[in-house]
Amino acid sequence: MVDETESGKGRATPSRKQAEAARKKQMKVPVSRKDQVKRERAAREELRLKQREALKTGDEKFLPARERGPVRKFCRDYVDRRWNFAEFLLIFLVLILLLSIVGAGAQWSAAATFVLYPFVIIGTVLDEIILVRGLRKQLKARFDPDEIGGSIAYTVLRSTQLRRFRLPKPQLKRGEALASRY
Repeated sequence: MVDETESGKGRATPSRKQAEAARKKQMKVPVSRKDQVKRERAAREELRLKQREALKTGDEKFLPARERGPVRKFCRDYVDRRWNFAEFLLIFLVLILLLSIVGAGAQWSAAATFVLYPFVIIGTVLDEIILVRGLRKQLKARFDPDEIGGSIAYTVLRSTQLRRFRLPKPQLKRGEALASRY
């Protein structure tokens, strides 16, 4: 005896009558333009909600087109598994701005701003160079050259976002190894 919970599509197959009724209902042209606009708006809203949920869970099926595919998933995981200096860039710059405002006219404030600002910029640039070099090596080893278009820019932009605000949400913890399935 076969256990039905292990296989199948999870629902009963509709009868021919039910399937034809559903198809006719779907093909039915809206009576008025107003009804058509309502239907389209509802369909867009449903798709948007599915995409929003997919961005939270990482479900590939409903992700927006720019987020889909094994290359983009690999790039997300590559960024999410490491500490990135660039993700703290905005915080550092705001702190430097506050330091220059609070200590306006003070010599210590000008000196601190003079030292911190280039440190933050150079630190970010160096970290991004290291990120891009490592990513290029990994992409070259794992994927065909025609699949990786736009991945570097995608990865750099993701690395500049604070981790908690990244969408799709990070699937790896910091320091976790990349899966070999890519």
